[in-house]
Amino acid sequence: MKFLKSAIIGLAGVAGIMMATSCDDYLDVNDDPNNAGSQDAQYFNRLVWVEHYTNYAYNIAGHASNMICGDWVNNLRTNNQGKYAQWHIVDWRSTQVYQFWFVGAAKNVEDMIERATENRAWHYVGAGHLIRAYGYMLMTDIYGEMPYKEATTPGIISPKYDTGRTIFTGCLEDIDKAIEYLSMDQDPKAMPLSMNDAWGNGNPQTWIKAAYLLKARWLNHLIKKGEGNAADMKWDAQEILRCLEKAHTGNSDNMLVNHTDQAGGTTDILWNEQTYYHPLFSCVGMNANYFVTKTVEDNFTNFGGYGIEDPRADKIMPWARSQKSSDTPADIKWSADGRWRRSKGVDMQSDIRINNGPSAILWKNGKFTADIATRAGDTIYVEQLSGAKGHRKSPSLIALKENYTTGTERSSLSGSFYTRPSSQSYIACYHEACFIKAEVLFKLGRTNEAFQAYKDGIRAHIDLMNSKLSAWCGEDPSLKNCPSFTPMDETAINNYIENGIGTPGDLTLGKIMTQKRMAMMFSVEQYNDMRRYDYDPSIFLNWDRPYEYDFNADAKMSVPEGKHPRRWVQCTHEVRYNQANLNAIAPQVPGANLSIANWQSDPAIATVPVWWDSDQE
Repeated sequence: MKFLKSAIIGLAGVAGIMMATSCDDYLDVNDDPNNAGSQDAQYFNRLVWVEHYTNYAYNIAGHASNMICGDWVNNLRTNNQGKYAQWHIVDWRSTQVYQFWFVGAAKNVEDMIERATENRAWHYVGAGHLIRAYGYMLMTDIYGEMPYKEATTPGIISPKYDTGRTIFTGCLEDIDKAIEYLSMDQDPKAMPLSMNDAWGNGNPQTWIKAAYLLKARWLNHLIKKGEGNAADMKWDAQEILRCLEKAHTGNSDNMLVNHTDQAGGTTDILWNEQTYYHPLFSCVGMNANYFVTKTVEDNFTNFGGYGIEDPRADKIMPWARSQKSSDTPADIKWSADGRWRRSKGVDMQSDIRINNGPSAILWKNGKFTADIATRAGDTIYVEQLSGAKGHRKSPSLIALKENYTTGTERSSLSGSFYTRPSSQSYIACYHEACFIKAEVLFKLGRTNEAFQAYKDGIRAHIDLMNSKLSAWCGEDPSLKNCPSFTPMDETAINNYIENGIGTPGDLTLGKIMTQKRMAMMFSVEQYNDMRRYDYDPSIFLNWDRPYEYDFNADAKMSVPEGKHPRRWVQCTHEVRYNQANLNAIAPQVPGANLSIANWQSDPAIATVPVWWDSDQE
């Protein structure tokens, strides 16, 4: 696509950002009279691509963060996903997240804001400031420090680093600017925001509500700074609540991306994959050997010990087409017609992966079997592999383990709700606003109000899931035969809400944060929350440190005993090409090892807290 090239041309300012593709290729395009340069890209054409790359960066980060947090796991211990699951933190995904933001989005955001300002297209200016805040806050959430003020400055190929506080403060300032510009009337000649807006459907009010929710999200990160005024970068309960009052009031206010399962079309310039489908399908759903953990199973099947299964369990936990036999374990859940069985969760507090489990299942001789003979019992674990009519030419969203296009129906796998090609990306949604409100109110001792917000958040997420399930079944009625796709029954929902989540009298912070975790699976906020509360098992129910950690010397080096994962390893491009500036910021980083020449070479660099995760002013 001509625009995509022209939007990416000239992205220089962060050291090494062109490493994803040959620098010469970009320079050749700049000199090619048959191809447009970046100066030809209109502000209204840039928006959809900036949204695409920013969303990709966030979801890639969410995928990796989820491996650390322990809701999903790969069955291999030696690949990068498996390393993260046992807290051996390497630079996996670091370069990809960095590139998707800086190469795909950051410079284009600046150009979009500049061009939109020239045309008095204030809604594009406001959207640009919100995306800028969203992307750079992601950078400081996972890396801590990053080039920020000079990151996209023309002519600077080795930009200086800025502190986490500087980035955090700048992002909040961008939020305020976004609200200001989105509230203005555009010049009548300016293009309407609806021209190319995949996030907010061209509605400035959707963007404004998202801005207030994101501001509340980020101010709530500051609990380790002590209580005080938000202007002083303190945890300010009243300001958080004020932001939430101007944020979402229901699911109709949600900012989300509706991805599609279709073939052909445009591919992005970094991964050369279709832009239509969900980034988590690319990271997880199209790949074999990802399994749900026992933490997820326990939270969704017996939350709080109330003995009431969450109706979302059937949609989150994968199913396999199967047939009962005399030796089928008694605790396996089957569909009413006995044709589908639901996965069990992999116990990350056990030695299962040390003993070569869970074994990936194979379709052989007309039945599922483990690929390791000694692990025959591992067929109780169903990998989340998703079908894809577009990417794989599958008959439907149900995957065929035997063969994606012509395999027998008996080899079917359902996949999981979040990781299908047409799953939705959640940018800013009502259920998160409810959980933030519940957390803040609970801390203020306003328990009854906190419980109502907590209850509203659970219901909002269930309703949001149900709307997508209904859409899937409406598009393809054959999916109704699989319990992973059928909309949740209102009777079961009401029973769970009334009997399965507790009461105001037994509400705890742990229940609030765990239900938030359940509703925000694969979000970087899950990782942020675990750091805010120091990986406390009493806050994150049915979770604990991975068993394998105690048997992995590399993990012990990466995260020494008594510590926790706090940040990602810096992108290799920065380490290789901007090391002087990276080292120069070290004295301002809380917890950095200043006794070595290159603080990033510290084997335990992943345990250095980012700014908001510390008590540093």
